[in-house]
Amino acid sequence: MISHDAMSEQRHLQIASRMEGITEVEGLINALCEDFGVDEMHYGEILIAMTEAVNNAIVHGNKLDASKLVNITITAAAPTLEFRIEDQGPGFDFENIPDPTSPENIEKPNGRGVFLMRQLADSCTFDELGRVATLRFENALPQVERAQ
Repeated sequence: MISHDAMSEQRHLQIASRMEGITEVEGLINALCEDFGVDEMHYGEILIAMTEAVNNAIVHGNKLDASKLVNITITAAAPTLEFRIEDQGPGFDFENIPDPTSPENIEKPNGRGVFLMRQLADSCTFDELGRVATLRFENALPQVERAQ
């Protein structure tokens, strides 16, 4: 038996920078995870990391400006699920984010989003001055076994 990447698909979602957009993202993730048979552990990690990423794009990137869009591209290629979140903001210094677990930051209400994204995804990278976040979840999709 040889393992093939039988499932390869791309999906897109574009939302206005309003908090209601998070609900659309949650719906997309629910449908995606059901369609591809993502297990509960990965589902929880994906849902939290994506909610944080999109929230950051809406609030910090686009400053809740509903005329600015957040573009989300999902690439499913078994066993990997990849999410690309792009906002229209100025970007940010993703190299120098304060550690939310250090004592001086523990009481602060902000600063946990990127930390959670990095903890939950197998990889979390930023491009275009921080306007694009890419989250990869390895082994999130079941492999399809086929006889040769």
